[in-house]
Amino acid sequence: MEILKAILFGIIEGITEWLPISSTGHMILLDEFVQLSMSEVFKEMFLVVIQLGAILAVVVLFWKEIWPFTTPQKGWIKKDIFSMWFKIVAACIPAVILELVFGDKMEELFYNYQTVAIMLIVVGILFIQVEQWNKGREAKIVSIDGITFRIAFYIGIFQLVAAVFPGTSRSGATIIGGLILGLSRIVAAEFTFYLAVPVMFGASFLKLLKFGLHFSTLELSVLLVGMVTAFLVSIFVIHFLMGYIKKHDFKVFGWYRIILGIVVILAFLII
Repeated sequence: MEILKAILFGIIEGITEWLPISSTGHMILLDEFVQLSMSEVFKEMFLVVIQLGAILAVVVLFWKEIWPFTTPQKGWIKKDIFSMWFKIVAACIPAVILELVFGDKMEELFYNYQTVAIMLIVVGILFIQVEQWNKGREAKIVSIDGITFRIAFYIGIFQLVAAVFPGTSRSGATIIGGLILGLSRIVAAEFTFYLAVPVMFGASFLKLLKFGLHFSTLELSVLLVGMVTAFLVSIFVIHFLMGYIKKHDFKVFGWYRIILGIVVILAFLII
């Protein structure tokens, strides 16, 4: 039964990590109804480390775009990709500082269904408003190379909000920030994918360090099954999203967030 639950968590993670609808928020809500029969310490670690599976999908799909080394004939390094990674580091700085200083405190205060529901609705409204404002505007930045260090840092500030409030959506916050700052939808989505790699690897490393590496057979099985499922689902979801945003905006995700937030509030009021 725990393995089946891990598969369900992996499916939800693989879908919601890349669509701007909040993976953390959905995982918290799922945990309210489908709880793993494991220790609280393990579940806290599992809900973060399962994201590694989703992140590995980005590494596989975008390997040529993110691997900065090349052959000796071409000079060993790809300067544009190295520059991109330095910009990603700049974007990560605000969230890293916040996590190191206030990580556990933030989880105690905000990791609950009330915060998730409120942020689902608030960010859903923002998506609709930003897309309405952005309608008819021509993007100023249409490639990753066009992102400056200043813009990357500003995107990191938007990501900071998602780090504090579950239900915001890390991808949602950075995409909104990117659109406001003049990025095209495709560039905003791609930068969000790349930005997730160090952020999620770092968060997972800290959680594993805190949990320790002493897993029971069941714990290790649940974790690996969840990660593999998230990886496989993410492959399909990333392909879908990149195709979708070539012809559509993000409003549908905004409406989904608003409806889900209202449903969550009503459901818990009734319960």
